[in-house]
Amino acid sequence: MAGRSIRLGELARLLGGKLKGEPDLEVDGISSLELAGPKEISFAIKTNLAPKVKSSRACAFILPETWQEDLPKNAILVKDPYLAYAQTANFFAAKPFVPKGISNQAIIGEGCQIHHEVTIDPGAIIGAGSKIGRHVHIHSGVVVGEDVEIGSESVIFPNVVIYHGCKIGSRVRIHAGAIIGADGFGYAKGPDGMVKIPQTGIVVVEDDVEIGANTTIDRAAIGETRIGKGTKIDNLVMIAHNVSLGQHCVIVSQVGISGSTRVGSGVMMGGQVGVVGHIEIGDGARIGAKSGVPQSIGPGETVSGIPAIPHLKWLRMVNALKKLPELVRDVRELKNRITRLEGHGKDK
Repeated sequence: MAGRSIRLGELARLLGGKLKGEPDLEVDGISSLELAGPKEISFAIKTNLAPKVKSSRACAFILPETWQEDLPKNAILVKDPYLAYAQTANFFAAKPFVPKGISNQAIIGEGCQIHHEVTIDPGAIIGAGSKIGRHVHIHSGVVVGEDVEIGSESVIFPNVVIYHGCKIGSRVRIHAGAIIGADGFGYAKGPDGMVKIPQTGIVVVEDDVEIGANTTIDRAAIGETRIGKGTKIDNLVMIAHNVSLGQHCVIVSQVGISGSTRVGSGVMMGGQVGVVGHIEIGDGARIGAKSGVPQSIGPGETVSGIPAIPHLKWLRMVNALKKLPELVRDVRELKNRITRLEGHGKDK
């Protein structure tokens, strides 16, 4: 983060917050409450961190506008301190792109259109006919197939594979080991075994998408698998052929989405969610971690469980499950009492 600084008043304006303190104070970076130095700003999400704020060496703090404790000498009060932290961290982390050109140890196919302001590291392979936009950084070990398009300011980290014909938008980040455009899993059962269905489509990744390490996104059987603008996908996610993800979705680690499922915009899926194929998940839906989704979910619904049901109902079921041993014991005791009462009746 070294090398950038900002005055506290300017940072407050950038964050849309209310400044309490010295507007001309220079801030050189951001760090945690415990590690921040005297020229760095720090942040607290909740008031229970007030003791740490008091003991921190930071020169200023980002705090919630509802802060009830004594304010430090310099503070920016904001509605969402976590968002303000992200914005501040991005400011200090930002570095100008310095194009290093194409390494003489990279392999470039015939007919490629590569902007002169790029960085292509040693060991990268670019297939024939591919198009690489301005300020793209392709790291070592990346394999880009034939006729692939990569938009401006995208970063492709080591050992990513992008199969032929796929289209990657601008400002996309694809992390190490991800596979974009492998064959979808499609077979028909024949008299002599499984017959492969050719996967002739592509993957389209729209602008501002981030794809985590070792995630796989399969190409379409026909047409396209599409990842919508601004969507963020964690590590170890599997997205099958012909899936359509809307804009600004959040897909957490180890999610699996089966083929031809249509996911709306603003959808959030917790870790290890499994979704069957050929269903629709409406805009703004939320799916709890480890849920199994066997049918379509309406817009704005929140579901959890296996199979996924309305979240509040699932919580009631889980709470009841905790009481199951006691219920079993009570039922057993009642059964024994009934048996004894029936026995007494027969004796008479």
